[in-house]
Amino acid sequence: MSMNLLYANDRKGIYPESWYAATATPPPPFASLKGEIRADVCVIGGGFTGLSTALHLAEMGRKVVLLEAHRVGFGASGRNGGQLGSGQRMEQDSLERLVGSDDAHKLWNLAEEAKTLVKTRITQHEIACHYQPGIAHACFSDREVKTEHNYVSHLQEKYNHNEIKPLDRDAMQALCPSPKYVGGSLDMSAGHLHPLAFAFGLAKAAASAGATLHETSEVTKINRGPQITVQTQEGKVIADQLVLACNGYLGGLEPKVASRVMPINNFIVATEPLGAHAAEVLTQDIAVADSKFVVNYFRLSHDKRLLFGGGESYGYRFPADIAATVRKPMEEIFPLLKDVRIDHAWGGTLAITMKRMPYLRQLAPNILTASGYSGHGVGTATHAGQLIALALAGQSEGFDTMARVPATPFPGGPRLRSPLLALAMTWYALRDRLGI
Repeated sequence: MSMNLLYANDRKGIYPESWYAATATPPPPFASLKGEIRADVCVIGGGFTGLSTALHLAEMGRKVVLLEAHRVGFGASGRNGGQLGSGQRMEQDSLERLVGSDDAHKLWNLAEEAKTLVKTRITQHEIACHYQPGIAHACFSDREVKTEHNYVSHLQEKYNHNEIKPLDRDAMQALCPSPKYVGGSLDMSAGHLHPLAFAFGLAKAAASAGATLHETSEVTKINRGPQITVQTQEGKVIADQLVLACNGYLGGLEPKVASRVMPINNFIVATEPLGAHAAEVLTQDIAVADSKFVVNYFRLSHDKRLLFGGGESYGYRFPADIAATVRKPMEEIFPLLKDVRIDHAWGGTLAITMKRMPYLRQLAPNILTASGYSGHGVGTATHAGQLIALALAGQSEGFDTMARVPATPFPGGPRLRSPLLALAMTWYALRDRLGI
């Protein structure tokens, strides 16, 4: 990839002008790395995965150094929809076909652990990230509703997941009065939070536990071997073990990962505070994701703005007018917001895999990686940090279960995969429009 995604849409060390950045207080800046430093483990990437890995390793007494090219929580971790969903990104019946019933159950249990871990960390470290329970899945057609209700039954019967319930048309309308939605489900064990505030909380907790964090320290080269040397422009880390936690910003650091984990962009707006009109959008403080292939996802903020995510792009540059990109799907779902003011509009680079399951792998005896959360990273990425720390300590069962999920490379390699995906997205968008 010729373009460095770290700087394609962002300025070094400057958080995007998101509603999240406007409403969360970052920890004081961590100094950039200068000179040589020794560590048991070097972690590259200061999002949920890297921060959680550093926190768990520091709690185990390991000497851990984390390197972040921009600031902690700068990438997808601090820009996403804030939804802490149940299960994996791939649905359980599909996982059963892919990996068999035994591993599908293990993956479900790991996902339950992920939700619990996030909630525990919020409580334990008193992270003020406005966590609220409840995620609804909204459907556009009776056919989709039937499929969704069958899936709810499947989760209740096979996985004993009783905190999810089906919603018929009236129940969905009572919750989310959009003219587009005709039913779905509501999961009260899932929830939503302020993702950047959560990332800041993890960073403070990791530093307090003894991890060394360095910001504005872009990694330029990795020398592999029994001892690993990680170089930045002004320093280097010599470590016994390495963790790659770069997600969509990996660039050329590790070609094997890059062939299976592809960066894409996603966009969110924050409207003006809706006040009394908020109840015309959502009657409860829950989050919603719908059944479109390019998902619409939204929730109310704690100051009653609508935070609405929608629209994607497959070139690496953000569109010139993000607000207009997102306003289109927002007004399709909520025609009553036609003239609402948009106060913030921002983009983020996340990473997807072909099967939409995260890519956790051991790349060498002393190198682990986790990325490709495909829009399901709040819980999964935080949990991946714990699984990595346990694996580095010799308890690799959870990590190995995730690593057994097959991962297909994107066709065509880095040059062709973006155009191919754009073609696929055009087809899915057309399919959505035609109701095929």
